[in-house]
Amino acid sequence: MKKKRVISVKDTFKNNVLANGIKDEQVEIFEGAWYFDQDVVDMTFLDVTDRTFVCPYKGTCYWIDLHLPNQVSKNVAFTYFDVNPGYEFIQNKIGFYAGKREATIQESSEIIAAVKIDN
Repeated sequence: MKKKRVISVKDTFKNNVLANGIKDEQVEIFEGAWYFDQDVVDMTFLDVTDRTFVCPYKGTCYWIDLHLPNQVSKNVAFTYFDVNPGYEFIQNKIGFYAGKREATIQESSEIIAAVKIDN
């Protein structure tokens, strides 16, 4: 058995799980942000906007807003559809800032995973 670390991002208003992934398999940290594979992010309350920020290194990111009943929080996450050379590992992933922010909080836990051993 092997322990694996699960990284979750929840909204701070209703405690909805926005993203939940296994570290180094479905999510990785880079420059203070967790980058999740799209298939482990629940987009129910998230909306990719046409607002952008151009990073001279990574490329153009698109901001993602959180839409809850009676609550909208801008720029809670971001994604890069096109990246500059060397940053392909973040392309099309959903980034959330690590730690606690006004609208999101990061949590981590450990799970025990069965590991298949080949002969």
